[in-house]
Amino acid sequence: MDDQRLKQLLSEAKTIAVVGVSDNPNKTANQIAEYLLRVGYTVIPVNPMLEEWNGRKAYPSVESIPGRIDIVDVFRRSEFLAGVAEDAVRHGDVGLVFNQLGLSSPEAEQIVRDAGLDYIENRCLYVEHARLLG
Repeated sequence: MDDQRLKQLLSEAKTIAVVGVSDNPNKTANQIAEYLLRVGYTVIPVNPMLEEWNGRKAYPSVESIPGRIDIVDVFRRSEFLAGVAEDAVRHGDVGLVFNQLGLSSPEAEQIVRDAGLDYIENRCLYVEHARLLG
């Protein structure tokens, strides 16, 4: 995805589901979710092990979240990405699946693209947001 398209998606996005969010403040998933809150996004935590994160109800899956999700930001190991992709597609109202730095899966990409959704992998949402919208 080129910078112009990504900048547009980030500018228009309101809601970001963070899959694999952690309640450990030292974890990258927590730090990036906190950043996304600070810059004005509605962050929806997705982690079946949490009931809430930062005062927000946590959901066990993307599919279980009501309403539109502009970006699904994924912090799960690569072997779990296809399952997260299927979960995002089942939701039915997702714009972009964004797999964090170090994460990639040809199978997940195929699932997401076959559903007509935008897909990014092996990039950091924090870095991209700061770089493009700083």
